[in-house]
Amino acid sequence: MSLQGKTAIITGSNSGIGLGVAHALAGAGADVVLNSFTDNPEDHKLAEDMAAEHGVTVRYIKADMSKGDECRMLVEKSGACDILVNNAGIQHVAPVDEFPVEKWDAIIAINMSSAFHTTAAALPMMRKAGWGRVINIASAHGLTASPYKSAYVTAKHGVVGMTKTVALETAKEPITANAICPGYVLTPLVEDQIPDTAKKYDMTEEEAKEKVILERQPSKEFATVEQIGGTAVFLCSASADQITGTTISVDGGWTAL
Repeated sequence: MSLQGKTAIITGSNSGIGLGVAHALAGAGADVVLNSFTDNPEDHKLAEDMAAEHGVTVRYIKADMSKGDECRMLVEKSGACDILVNNAGIQHVAPVDEFPVEKWDAIIAINMSSAFHTTAAALPMMRKAGWGRVINIASAHGLTASPYKSAYVTAKHGVVGMTKTVALETAKEPITANAICPGYVLTPLVEDQIPDTAKKYDMTEEEAKEKVILERQPSKEFATVEQIGGTAVFLCSASADQITGTTISVDGGWTAL
């Protein structure tokens, strides 16, 4: 399929899942807007390299996803938004009664509220264009829970709920809204955690991956950023025209337990 002529905005996309999704959409022909809260030369170099690799237009726009006005500015500054991928997210782990209030506020703002602001700004553009895709990168934690991750689980459940609402509001239009719910994905951040986890539990790195990190992922294999990107491309295809308001789990069987 070709997404030529479409513009895709991917929040939190200068690394990890967001960058993988951006490459997949660019590879399918979409022009891409990369985003993060930094504004470094390497951010803009990412855009230049992606444009050269895929032969599409790629821009990098700085915007802090913890601030609603900057979320909306990102969409407005992009000038067009046919495909919106809400991916930006952070994590903090602590018991509820010890959870720092500032961490709770930041996670709710970046992981959940940002998706509301960007979607609100993007929908008029999609309606004007006569086509649109809202793709929210939720999580297995949008469908189930783990201890000590109250803010993250709350935010991801909220994203799944908002996805359903947006789908119902656009059900009679050529616009869909869906959530991809990954389990553990092999990103540079996760890769960096493996040696420390192995050391902490006095295990080999393979044992740490299988018994600790992937404990709840029955396949005992990480999903890849390419698989998440491929799922996003599928959701932009004509085959997915009647897929809306749902979740697609890419979690190695996690939510089947």
